Amino acid sequence: MTINYIGAFLLIFIGLAIIVLKKNLIKIVIGMGIVDSGINLLLISIGYRNDATTPIFTDGAAKFVDPIPQALTLTSIVIGACVSALALSLVIKINEHYGSIDSDEVRRIKGWIKKY
Repeated sequence: MTINYIGAFLLIFIGLAIIVLKKNLIKIVIGMGIVDSGINLLLISIGYRNDATTPIFTDGAAKFVDPIPQALTLTSIVIGACVSALALSLVIKINEHYGSIDSDEVRRIKGWIKKY
């Protein structure tokens, strides 16, 4: 059970490291997807119970798995896919406008960073 939490936090940490350390915009979007996967794993791990059954109303079943984290995870998967698609479309537009997908190069072209 603790391996799920370790894996979730590891995925979140790796994704955040990619977002912070990489300059390629596509790699940053991939890092966002890795963070999203780590959060989904964490949500599913929180909702897991040993020796529990599905939350269907039957007689005699005492322990049920909580369905709320499962529903939140399904919603998170759909939202994550939409955010990734939107971010990749923005990367395409940035590439068309500036001719580069390197974040430092785009900032330099825009005039936010002065090159010495």
